[in-house]
Amino acid sequence: MRTRLALSATAAVAFVALGVCTAAFLEGRAALYQQLDLSLNQAARLAAKQYGDSPSGTVAWDCQYLAAPACVQIVPADPRKDPAGGGAGYRMPVAPATRQVAVEKRAPFFTNIVVEGHPARMLTTDFLKDRALQVAVRSDSVETGIDRAARWLAVTAAAGVLLAALLGYWVARTGLAPVTRLTATAERIAATRDPRHRIELPAPGRGAEDEITRLAGSFNTMLGELEQSVTAQRRLVADASHELRTPLTALRTNAELLARGERLTAQQRERASLALGRQLREVTGLVNDLIELARDEEPQLLVEQVRLAPLVEYCVGAARSHWPGVSFRVRAEEGVVVAGVPARLSRLLGNLLDNAAKFSPAGAEVEVDLAVRRGCVELSVRDHGPGISEADLPYVFDRFYRAGAARALPGSGLGLAMARQIARAHAAELVAGAAAGGGAVFRLVFGAAAGAGAGAGG
Repeated sequence: MRTRLALSATAAVAFVALGVCTAAFLEGRAALYQQLDLSLNQAARLAAKQYGDSPSGTVAWDCQYLAAPACVQIVPADPRKDPAGGGAGYRMPVAPATRQVAVEKRAPFFTNIVVEGHPARMLTTDFLKDRALQVAVRSDSVETGIDRAARWLAVTAAAGVLLAALLGYWVARTGLAPVTRLTATAERIAATRDPRHRIELPAPGRGAEDEITRLAGSFNTMLGELEQSVTAQRRLVADASHELRTPLTALRTNAELLARGERLTAQQRERASLALGRQLREVTGLVNDLIELARDEEPQLLVEQVRLAPLVEYCVGAARSHWPGVSFRVRAEEGVVVAGVPARLSRLLGNLLDNAAKFSPAGAEVEVDLAVRRGCVELSVRDHGPGISEADLPYVFDRFYRAGAARALPGSGLGLAMARQIARAHAAELVAGAAAGGGAVFRLVFGAAAGAGAGAGG
């Protein structure tokens, strides 16, 4: 690209330089001949007055150009009136067009000729009746000036082309420097698989914000996103391997115990079998959660209009069966409808309810509230447990994050991360905070309600 750009710039500037030099040459040449032609016209008028009555032939024999006009001759329209010797009586060439000028069948004209070995310019005019007057003056100085101008303009054009090549190379090198750095960075990332590299950009206010610089900035932004994605992926793999190590070890231990079942009592075999089943469910749930988190968006073909009030009742009923020691209280407006995937919204609400029930003390109540406020659908789940500390609040939605108070409780630390991912896939916002009077509250806010009724359910 750099070579093509340099050649294109060189060709464009060279074309302009050659065009300008050619135009200057033609203009200068025309100006010099114009001055010479004016002198010939003046000389022709003087010769017409001085030699108007002279016979045909060369009447001014000073063709060595010692005086002006240097060479004058009269040509009759009728060739039979030529001087003795015919054409030999003329010092300058006589053409058929000359006799046409004599009878005014042709306009006067200029001709470049050679007289006695010297370049000259001749004017053929009709200043005399039935005769043509030819006047020639030496044009050495004009020809010399034209040749000198041509040489200088050729040198100037060559220098212009060379300068254009140098400037084209400099422009290509300077203009494509960000592209060169971008290419080098891309090649370095491909070789090292390390997305931490960046393209150097000019400091704000010190460099032009051109298209290539913006392209380099966009590439840096893309690299930043890629680095975050790679870092998150590595962290996810590391966290998943860490979380899976303990249950897999327990699974192996219980499997080995059951393999030696003849040495165990019936009660020991039953305990090992129950522990093995529980650990299998735990690992299965963890793997399923990881698979769910690996999906970035919801299948668009499954999106439908979902009535939230029945969905909330269904999820709360499932939570009551899972947590019989926890009381659930529901307030839900009827007729609230949002666009979404019912199964995914059920998973989101189920995770929130399980999280609230897990931290609720015995006999405490989990409050679920669904309402339309300020044109937005808001679903909140509140518990009366220990709440979320200020130090833990920024990390509650991170994968595998578990606060100090939750490390002894069951769970993998993926439920809230999955809930937020599902919320974002539904263009909703899920936030956590401290509830008034103690406990934690999670609020799910959809952008707008597709429909709302005035009724309430409990």
